[in-house]
Amino acid sequence: MSKHHTILLLYSIVLAVILGAATGWYMGEKALMFSWMGTIFLNSLKMVVVPLIVAAIISGVASLGDVRKLGRPGTITFIYYISTTILAVTVGMVLAEFILPGNNYNLSLNSSIINDPSSSKGLSDVLLSFISPNIIASAANLEVLPLIVFSIIFGSALTVTGEKGRIVTNFFEGLNSVMMVIVGWIMYLSPFGIFALVATPIAEAGGGAAVLETFTAVGSYLMTVLGGLLIHSIALFTILVILGGRGKKYLCDVMPALITALSTSSSSATVPLSIECATGHGLMKSPVRLMIPLGSTINMNGTAVYQGVAVIFLAQVYGVNLIYSDYVLVAITAAMAAIGSAGIPQGGHIMTLMLFSFVGIPAEGFGLLLGVDWFLDRARTTINVWGDLVGAAVLDRFMKI
Repeated sequence: MSKHHTILLLYSIVLAVILGAATGWYMGEKALMFSWMGTIFLNSLKMVVVPLIVAAIISGVASLGDVRKLGRPGTITFIYYISTTILAVTVGMVLAEFILPGNNYNLSLNSSIINDPSSSKGLSDVLLSFISPNIIASAANLEVLPLIVFSIIFGSALTVTGEKGRIVTNFFEGLNSVMMVIVGWIMYLSPFGIFALVATPIAEAGGGAAVLETFTAVGSYLMTVLGGLLIHSIALFTILVILGGRGKKYLCDVMPALITALSTSSSSATVPLSIECATGHGLMKSPVRLMIPLGSTINMNGTAVYQGVAVIFLAQVYGVNLIYSDYVLVAITAAMAAIGSAGIPQGGHIMTLMLFSFVGIPAEGFGLLLGVDWFLDRARTTINVWGDLVGAAVLDRFMKI
């Protein structure tokens, strides 16, 4: 896609967001007539996710030339993921303790409704999800994490297979190029799909009056999460400038991907456009193909901010006294839980309930958050994608040194 078309597409997407919000706000449930456009657009993106992720990672890893060279970029990627995710959940918890959004509630703690830890995913479940016994079934169910692990292993094997491996590598490089062309075609439909995806949840909520009523009820919590996401996005931009050597131009170039993330509320569905925006900016293909698909499942900065705020908010609501070790446990567990959060709308709910169980918060408390979660899910997905794009720029910088 040319630079002129990219800029025109960006303006069209911004206009679609504004028109979609206005349509859902004023038309209410009548705006649901447009929902089919959003479904087609989202399904089109999901259609290319599996072949694109597999082709991008395999060709990206294979392009390193030797599996032993994966050590340095792999280490940088791991350190970036863990450090930014722990930073994100810390930002959320500190801000929640400062604003105290749950102090206006006085709900009693009922031991009969405490979240049962046995019903939530544990660390062993997260680790087991890395490997699938049936990779075809994982692809069919859009289980991205085991596909990523398989693709990394497959790409690594190609680097030590010699000339025969080179033939297979060429195939996946060609497949990746073809998929990017298809992504470009799909993006021409994005203004129509994004218009519907913005209008639909507002319409489902009952229109503008109903949305305002819901937001007012949990306004302090809503603003705390949004404040944490804003602070962390600024922190990520600072990391980008210091370590990635890039600034506002990069942010402008990847804006179509960020707006798409805001509209679709799916990190996985945004992968194709994120790869196109990052490579279009001039980043090397290998760090982009490694960082962005992997980050769509593992690097959940926005989700970590939200989880940090949610835990502290509900602890304040139910009067649960947290000690220092609880904060450390939540920070570390949230970082690990982000790995197991699916890159789809509301993909982090199961992991959030797991965090509640660790500090004794009732599972029913999650109901307080659901009224505005459709909106916050879009905001935190945008930060998830922004974190992946920043990571790609940072890895690109280190690989060029």
